[in-house]
Amino acid sequence: MVAMNWLAVIKSAEFVKAAVKRDQYPPADLPEVAFAGRSNVGKSSLINCLLQRKKLVRTSRTPGRTQTLNFFLINQACYFVDLPGYGFAKVPEAVRAQWRPMVETYLTERKSLRGVVQIMDARRPPTVDDLQLWNWLRVQRIAAIAVLTKADKMSRGKNHPALLAASASLAVPVEELVLFSAVTGQGRQQLIEAMLQRFQLSVPTTPLA
Repeated sequence: MVAMNWLAVIKSAEFVKAAVKRDQYPPADLPEVAFAGRSNVGKSSLINCLLQRKKLVRTSRTPGRTQTLNFFLINQACYFVDLPGYGFAKVPEAVRAQWRPMVETYLTERKSLRGVVQIMDARRPPTVDDLQLWNWLRVQRIAAIAVLTKADKMSRGKNHPALLAASASLAVPVEELVLFSAVTGQGRQQLIEAMLQRFQLSVPTTPLA
């Protein structure tokens, strides 16, 4: 169980840098996990919940606030990379037009990337934008985990139907989906275990900070 526990206990988590192009990335000497989702889907809240930090990743009610690739160093052993939200965003079209090549370059060329956590709203079926990214990741052979967040905003009776709908749309087994709530912490341990297993995040060989 050692391999399952090193990420569950967050001893250090710090913002390292923001980047928009390759020469601004940190050295590719540690595994990386990217987090993607529609604007305002709760991506920042999910990352903060995973890291058990309240304000490490800035949250905002304004869609499109994240406009760079933001690198966070976790336990001196792994980077979490917060990607700009896709879909609707209250930012100039010219800025949004720059996001796609920036994100695609990172996702297809970054050798240390182990996988993508794609976050979707549990209260509704995956959107066209959600499906486009999910299918693109498959074509690119990039490992991905689908997370349905904001589960606390649904009644328990709607949980299973939401999972079934997402399973059908994404063409993945229900058991591979993660139902998550940043408010209650539901799904946190499941997501950590899925990341460690599917992204093959090895146990750190150096002491954690």
